[in-house]
Amino acid sequence: MAGSMPASAAEATPPLAVENFSYPGAAQILAQQHAILKSGDGNIQLADCTSTDNMLEVYSRTLDLGPTKICFRVTGPGGYLAVELPKVYSLKGDDHTVKATLTTDGSVSSLDLRKNYHTPVGEGSAVGGVTLLELSAADGPAAPAITSDYPAVGSVVIGQPGRAGGRACTATLVDRHWALTSAGCFTDNPATLPAGAPASRSTVTIGGRTVDIAELVPRTDRDLVMARLAVPVDSVTPAALAATPPATGENVSVPGFGRTATQWRPYTSHTATHTTGAITATSIDSTPAPGSSAICAGDAGSPLLRTGNGAVQIAGVASRSWQGGCFGDTETRTGATSTRVDDLAGWVKDLRYRTSDVYAGTHVQIIGSDDKLYDSVADYTTGLWTRGWTPTGDSRLLAVDSVATGDTVHVYAVLTDYRVYSRDGKIGGRWGAWNEVPGSAVAADGAQKITAAVRGNTGLVDVEIIGSDGSLYGTTADYNTGTWRPTWGKIGDNRLTAVTSAYFNNATHVFAINEDGKVYTRTGNYTTGSWGTDWIELPGSRPGVTSISAAVHGTTVDLSIAGADTFYSTSGNFDTGLWDQQWTPMGDNHLTVLTSTTSDNVVHVYAVNEDKKVYTRDANYNTGLWTAWKEIPGDATGVKAITAASTG
Repeated sequence: MAGSMPASAAEATPPLAVENFSYPGAAQILAQQHAILKSGDGNIQLADCTSTDNMLEVYSRTLDLGPTKICFRVTGPGGYLAVELPKVYSLKGDDHTVKATLTTDGSVSSLDLRKNYHTPVGEGSAVGGVTLLELSAADGPAAPAITSDYPAVGSVVIGQPGRAGGRACTATLVDRHWALTSAGCFTDNPATLPAGAPASRSTVTIGGRTVDIAELVPRTDRDLVMARLAVPVDSVTPAALAATPPATGENVSVPGFGRTATQWRPYTSHTATHTTGAITATSIDSTPAPGSSAICAGDAGSPLLRTGNGAVQIAGVASRSWQGGCFGDTETRTGATSTRVDDLAGWVKDLRYRTSDVYAGTHVQIIGSDDKLYDSVADYTTGLWTRGWTPTGDSRLLAVDSVATGDTVHVYAVLTDYRVYSRDGKIGGRWGAWNEVPGSAVAADGAQKITAAVRGNTGLVDVEIIGSDGSLYGTTADYNTGTWRPTWGKIGDNRLTAVTSAYFNNATHVFAINEDGKVYTRTGNYTTGSWGTDWIELPGSRPGVTSISAAVHGTTVDLSIAGADTFYSTSGNFDTGLWDQQWTPMGDNHLTVLTSTTSDNVVHVYAVNEDKKVYTRDANYNTGLWTAWKEIPGDATGVKAITAASTG
């Protein structure tokens, strides 16, 4: 704790470098001034009473010394100070608006001080009685902007400065929605910090903007937490994590908003240079380089910065320090222990992308080898993929499909509990949470595959699943009312292995692979609640089909299949009701799963090849040509399922 007595040699762990707003050098001040300066926000500080500057004056008396005077100066736009003195009998205001609250012999009174006049107050009656005096000031000098030589580094405030539970630290922006800091900023025991909203209002000031912290996501193995911001910070470029730890003996820069040798609450960050010592799996020990300073109270959460690949990167986050030489501290030791972060790029990335924005374009989503969902976006107006494979949450999936209605992508998935869930992503917003589709707990006794089709511009989406019995079940989402049909309907007794669907000619058409490996279709009219036909085998069906996808352009539906030997395509015209009589082989490929979507009269096909990577090719009906296969950027491997949807 800042202002504490020197630690004994037996102590092996330095204290958290957290600003708890205890008054600097309180023990020495008690000996000299007979006042216990308890806590404050740094904006009302002890002053020399012989000065002629504008000051607050407090008069008290003791049995042995008689009347005494102690003075304070308001140094910020507002301020708070709690001080305990012998019997207080008079207060003199300065030219600020100041409220005084006195607690004496259990009695509490508050008054507004007259500016530059004495205000008499009552004394305690008990022998040796003391008064707890709390001063709150307003309309002081404007505070300078909180700035840093490293724009991504900012100041954290937890609770009310100077009051019970108030704390302050440093943090680094690692995404427009996220800051990285010490878990010890929020609790005395970092290992027990709960995930969720902070216990009291907490803010981060970065890039000249102060924003609330909406959520804390702590690590369980080290003193570290990701803080989600209530609103994004776009004026600052986020910092990146280093990929390797610093070497022993390497110098790192530590910018922070903690105390200095002479300042309690600086508005501008100060940067210490530390030389690294022992490095463990989760920590980095360091000491100040010659001529530099210790990590002080309020520097917890500061980044340990090093240069890698030509850029400044975060190698660690300040946690604990002996704080020798810091303002008000009598400790002489200066060593520190910080938290390693170079091995946490995946953890930080997953959290960052949980709040990733939804972009316009064609969203291709895959279930990766870890059963998580990843998203990439193609902008076909520029021909560019605007995002890498972005994780969109920690849920584990078995099957997935998606559609788009206007500017919103709707994703439907079977999770590992074999139930059906949906989530939405609106362009310019963030992906929503997974919500279970009503009735999925009992429908089909465990979903296996899933498909969805939009009913034109009606706001309705039909969703079908293959149940554990191989039969097809269906339900409907109504996005006009935000409701689902309460139950799933069974669509015959079948032994299906894969399914896709498309809406055209005022009906939902389902295409499925049966246990015989051939392709069948049937038509459903959810408006009347009936299926007009039984399953019909499509002309020229190929045996051994493993995956199937449908996409509509104009008055034609294109159907693609991954056959036992290659990729095939066929089409049907819903004006004439006729299908091509043969499936056309489209190259020498060995695909495992595929999907397709349409934009601007171009059918985009996306497929996972036998190498488990993701490729795409287009059927351009404006030119009448197919393009060659191209791998989608991002090096996705081990892909298990794929879906695509184009926003309007």
